[in-house]
This record gives sequence, C-alpha cells and structure tokens, in this order.
Amino acid sequence: MKPEKLTGWGRTAPTSAQVLHTADVREIAAAVRAAGPRGVIARGLGRSYGDPAQNAGGVVIDMTGLSRIHTVDAEAATVDVDAGVSLDTLMRALLPFGLWLPVLPGTRQVTVGGAIGSDIHGKAHHVEGSFGNHVRSLDLLTADGEVTTLTPDGPDADLFWATVGGMGLTGIVLRATLALNHVETAYFLVDTEQIGNLDDLMARQSVGDESYAESVSWFDAVTTGPHLGRGILTRANHARVEDLPARSRGNPLRFEAPQLLTVPDVFPPGMLNKLTGRIFSELWYRKSPTRAGAVQNITQFLHPLDIVGEWNRGYGPHGFLQYQFAVPFGAEDVIRHTVHRAVETGQVSVLNVLKRFGPGNRAPLSFPMPGWTLCLDFPVRKGVHELCEELDELVLRAGGRHYLAKESRATPSVVERGYPRLDEWRKVRASVDPQGVFASDMSRRLSL
Repeated sequence: MKPEKLTGWGRTAPTSAQVLHTADVREIAAAVRAAGPRGVIARGLGRSYGDPAQNAGGVVIDMTGLSRIHTVDAEAATVDVDAGVSLDTLMRALLPFGLWLPVLPGTRQVTVGGAIGSDIHGKAHHVEGSFGNHVRSLDLLTADGEVTTLTPDGPDADLFWATVGGMGLTGIVLRATLALNHVETAYFLVDTEQIGNLDDLMARQSVGDESYAESVSWFDAVTTGPHLGRGILTRANHARVEDLPARSRGNPLRFEAPQLLTVPDVFPPGMLNKLTGRIFSELWYRKSPTRAGAVQNITQFLHPLDIVGEWNRGYGPHGFLQYQFAVPFGAEDVIRHTVHRAVETGQVSVLNVLKRFGPGNRAPLSFPMPGWTLCLDFPVRKGVHELCEELDELVLRAGGRHYLAKESRATPSVVERGYPRLDEWRKVRASVDPQGVFASDMSRRLSL
C-alpha cells in the first residue's frame, strides 16, 4: 500500500488514503480484516462525482486489478465477470456474441462493482430499470473477510438489495453474474426533435417514450426569455441489420467508440461562464435538427463525452458539482423552477440532462423512482452551494431525492428525508458490519 491523494470525478474535496493495488482476493480480504479505525472502501475507476470512493486516513482498495471475464453464455444471455472489469471492456467482449448490457450510464468508464454499488441507470430506465435489476448473483466480501454469494431472491436477499445502491458500505463486490439482451447490431435508429422551450420539451418527452428502448433530452439552461429550456429530445431503438447502410452490414456488431483527444489540465477557473456557456449551448442546440431514423453508433448516441478523455478538467482546478435529483410525476414544477433559478442566479450549466424514470427496484438506497430526473453541472464558484441548498428543499418537499453517486455537498438530513428506507438499509448494514469496517468520506459526511 502507498499513500495517494484521491478525488471524485468532480475534482472537489481531495483527501489522502493508503491505496492497495492488487488482483489477489486473499490480499483484499487481509486488508479488510486488518482495517484500522478509519476503515476501508473499494474504488473502481473513480467516476462517482463526489467522495464515496475516498477514505481520508484509511484504506482504499483499487479494484481494477480484478479484470477477468470468466464466462459468456450466449444462449442464456449471461456473463460471469469480475467486479473490476469496466463496462467499456465488457461491451467490447459481449458484442461479438450479439449481447448487450441492458443498462448503460453516460460513460462506459465504470466498473461492474461500481455499477452495482451505485445502482446506475441510463437512458433505458423507463423500460429496463437500473443495473441491479439485471444482476443474477454477486460475490460479496464482508467485514469478517469471508465471501458470500448473494442472489436477489435467495436467503440473503436483504443483503443483496442493500448492496445494490449501497455505495460499497456493505462489503466489497468481487464478482457478479449479469443478465444481458440480444441485439443484431451495435447501432441505433435515432429520432431527434429540436424543441423550442422547456414546457414543450417535457410535454413531448411525456408522449411515446415506451416505444423507444432509450430516451433522453438535453436542454439549454443559459438562454433566457421564451426559449428558456429549449432542448433536443433524442430517442432510439436498436438497429437491425436491414436498417444499416450497406457499408456497415458486413460487420454490424463492430464496436465504434473512438476517443479523439484528452483534455490537458491547464484550464484556469472561470473558463465556463455566461459567454462560453451561451456559445456552447447555441452550437449544441443547432447541431441536432429534427430528424427521424438516423443510424448512430454507440459513441454518437450513448456516450458522446467518452470521445473526450478527462473532460472534467475543462471546469478548471476548483472542479464542479453535478446536481442530480429525481421527483415523482406530477412535480414538473420543480424541474421548471430549478432551471429558472439556475438562470436567475447566474450559475452556468451546459451539460444538462432530463430523463423519465420507470418503476424503482427493491434496493433501499436505489435512486430511481417513477418520475423525472434532472442533472445540472455547475462549476464550483461563489453562490452555487446556496443555490443547491435552496433547490434541496424544493426537491424534498415534492417527495424527491438526490443521487448518491453524483452528489458531493448534501447533509445527513437531506439523505434521510429523500430515502425513507434508510433505516431499513442501516439495519442490514449493521448486521453484516457491526464495527463499521467499510467507511468512506461520504459515509462520514452523510452519517450513513
């Protein structure tokens, strides 16, 4: 082990921990058994935006060494995989079999263990649910150093569902079996609609979503006046071979996902401001006119930000926070008010996402609920925390909550109010880790 400074993807609140890099499960178990008073937490690729994979003064275990794909069963559409395998690596291995991960977030640079611990969702939640819905079993290393295989309906189902969305605080996921979907191609048939304001965008997105496998909208949170919240609604289904242009039919499962550049760490504070935000938003809006049935590859539709490595550096040395919340259907005014207040307070956000969620699952700390989810990315600057505190109250009064994998500044009361089953989760965690061996900066900050 060696000391390292760690941050989340938002690059805020760095802390130092002893980091263990190993692919040996025995070494991981020994580190858990020997954990000191500051405890231990697992870390994947560091794509949580805040501090759930940091552990100031304690131990952090880098899980990326557990990188083996054990078996792929093409007929049953399942894969047995180590928790340190990235979704990028897994997708590349599965596509030649005509297999597809049902749930993918906005980046492929997430490990399987991280996907389970955060119960990630994607553009397909309205039809596929979140990642935990597709986990058939997982191997969990608990605080006593032992490994238990858990299933969603087995004798330890409570621990399984506490681990899904549990932010690594019930133990360390070592391995998992995932259920997959069959696909003919690696491409999408995409319908794009350019819509002039937020009310029209939400109204249009509320109609016909169930006929698409994937659905998301981007909206402009910089332009004021009657076009406030103008946006681009993109919805898609998996393309069949017959839908592809002739040049792509020879290799329909080709993984097209280039990374064109890596952002250097040279940007000063304030690069994202009203002027640059307005320019970006105008270009982003104009680049996607209304069009039906366009064939797009994985990166074009699902993961445009993966084209640019280390894009978070563009926010400058102070970093940024992503404010993501979910509210039930019927609370659309919360969405409108949030966008209005961001504009009124001068907090600039350009990477804005709006999606509709389907039903949640059995995990007490799973984020999705039937309703809307909205994301805003704010550079860390004066006034942003005050705005978020104001919005917190609005979200919570509407019966909403915040996403633990994205937040970096909430308080214990915000989480307790947003997650009514938190005490249920705490009881399961206490039963398997009574000494609180698994701990993180987040768990201490939020009194989890």
